[in-house]
Amino acid sequence: MDAIIWIVLPVLVAAGSAILSFYIMHSRMEVAVAKEREALAEANAKYRALESGIPDKIRLAEETAKRNAFDAFLMDFRVEERRYLRESKSHFMNRRSVVMQERLYFRNIPLSNWVEHEMPLNNGAEAELLEKASVFSAQALSDYSKHPPVPKYLAQ
Repeated sequence: MDAIIWIVLPVLVAAGSAILSFYIMHSRMEVAVAKEREALAEANAKYRALESGIPDKIRLAEETAKRNAFDAFLMDFRVEERRYLRESKSHFMNRRSVVMQERLYFRNIPLSNWVEHEMPLNNGAEAELLEKASVFSAQALSDYSKHPPVPKYLAQ
């Protein structure tokens, strides 16, 4: 009986050690797999976040490009002004007036004829009013866009 115990005991110890090392290695593998799954889930979440943000970034880039192109287009418009003093002499009176002429250009192409404003000049006080009388000022253009003139064939 002692011989059987000495033969079976090492086999039992070896089997127990094998089972113990199997469970230890199994738990270590589960921990490693859990860490890999966590890293994979984190990478998937980052990918989804980037993927969902791409259309917004594309739309923002398109809007920025359109806005920059429109600003560049508007920078090509300019107003050329010229001013001079006109004196009308008659027998009984001398009349002085300031004449301002304006013309709208796109790059170097004139878009309008010369628009002339004449303001009588008494003591120089009316010169400020001449500044406000511009046809191509921002205020005049916004007034035009709010109340455009009615074509003659529609007014009848």
